[in-house]
Amino acid sequence: MPHIPSRKRAAQRPDWITDFTDSGKARYQQIVDLIERAVADGKLNPGDRLPPQRKLAELMGVDLTTVTRGLTEAHRRNLIESRGPLGTFIAPPKATFMQQVDLSMNIPPPPAGVDLAVLLKRGLSQVLVRSDIDLLMTYQLGGGSDTDRQAGAAWLEPILGRVERARVVVTPGAHSALAALMLTLTKPDARIFTEQLIYPGLPLIARQLGRSIEPIACDAHGMQPDALDAACAAARGGLIYLNPTIRNPTAQTMPERRRKELLAVATRHDVPIVEDDPYWLFADDAPPPLASLAPQQVYYLSTLSKCISPGLRAAFLVLPAAADQDAFLKALRSLSLMSPPLTTSLVTQWILDGTASEVLEGIRQESKERLRIANQILANASGASCSGGIHVWQPLPAHWAAPALAAAARTEGLVVAPASAFSQSGEAPNAIRISPGGRVRRRDLTSALRKLADLLASTPSADDRDRLLI
Repeated sequence: MPHIPSRKRAAQRPDWITDFTDSGKARYQQIVDLIERAVADGKLNPGDRLPPQRKLAELMGVDLTTVTRGLTEAHRRNLIESRGPLGTFIAPPKATFMQQVDLSMNIPPPPAGVDLAVLLKRGLSQVLVRSDIDLLMTYQLGGGSDTDRQAGAAWLEPILGRVERARVVVTPGAHSALAALMLTLTKPDARIFTEQLIYPGLPLIARQLGRSIEPIACDAHGMQPDALDAACAAARGGLIYLNPTIRNPTAQTMPERRRKELLAVATRHDVPIVEDDPYWLFADDAPPPLASLAPQQVYYLSTLSKCISPGLRAAFLVLPAAADQDAFLKALRSLSLMSPPLTTSLVTQWILDGTASEVLEGIRQESKERLRIANQILANASGASCSGGIHVWQPLPAHWAAPALAAAARTEGLVVAPASAFSQSGEAPNAIRISPGGRVRRRDLTSALRKLADLLASTPSADDRDRLLI
């Protein structure tokens, strides 16, 4: 095939075909991505005919085999369909019996360019070859083995720098770790100082353990130091809970100066801080964690549920050097006897052999693409916050109230989370959180977001207006 100068080729090709990148993905995979993105952006629609394979190869500047392999993969993903001599066409969406698209659950999307089934089989095979099967099937001491802690320290090194493995504890997820920290660091009736919008599981834990949530006044940068100072002085003890990077649910990141100001307050009153930091690895330029600024004051918690998979049930807790690790482990065992040995071993294997980083990079790529789609579709709807992570904070137009919008969305087959689900004060912002991860395909996500954007732009019906009073 004669060489075609790239400038001439670009002038001839349709706008959905762009140059290949140096992302590390094979070119045939990038061809699939081009088609999927074009469908999501509306540049290609069901029924549109693709150029013949030889023409595509010419337009893209690759050989015929690469195009054939890319279209084969696109066909496997139900993006295209062949109609014999008529050619290849963008496929219509497959009929589905799924009743709802759940945009309320904050879970990572499937990693781009990664076959999780293959990685699971390979990882478990290596675990079974290298481990004592009897030990995998019996009770384990809490906190993880020395190798598990080594893996945790390695995973956290890009975030915190070098961490002593003895300070790392492996826990069966962040939820049980938070409960164990409350039991260890506070007494009954103690106050847990939080921002006004927080992870909904925390107040649930506090109520069950007889602790109370005390929301502290916030501004655009997060919890206000003066308000925290007054609350700590009045309470004489307690615990501070912060989620400072790509905060759930608002997707805001607390600047470094505010972090230092809050640390100063906590140190002055000798109140420990729990830093719940599941999204730091998604941030392009995050400030240093509080734990790296004041390791003696902060209990640092990083779960894999938001950046790898909730099915692994693994989180790493870094304790201050002077912390009573035995007391924490006793509290943890009272709530969850042990981390699952098989999945903990898989996590350790994946971290040490680099698979976890490969999966994380695939999830980062997919998350960025999904946030790009959300930003594009919701751009005209009151300014969604789509800066990173795996969720979007969507302020609502004045004609919609969050409870009414959430109810109306449900009638359209969409589930979103209203701000009231996260609010610890009497009045919640008029906003919803949208989680574009899940396991829906990009095409289904695009369709769901367009439906949501249409709903936001519409005027509430009489039934919807009645919900404003709820």
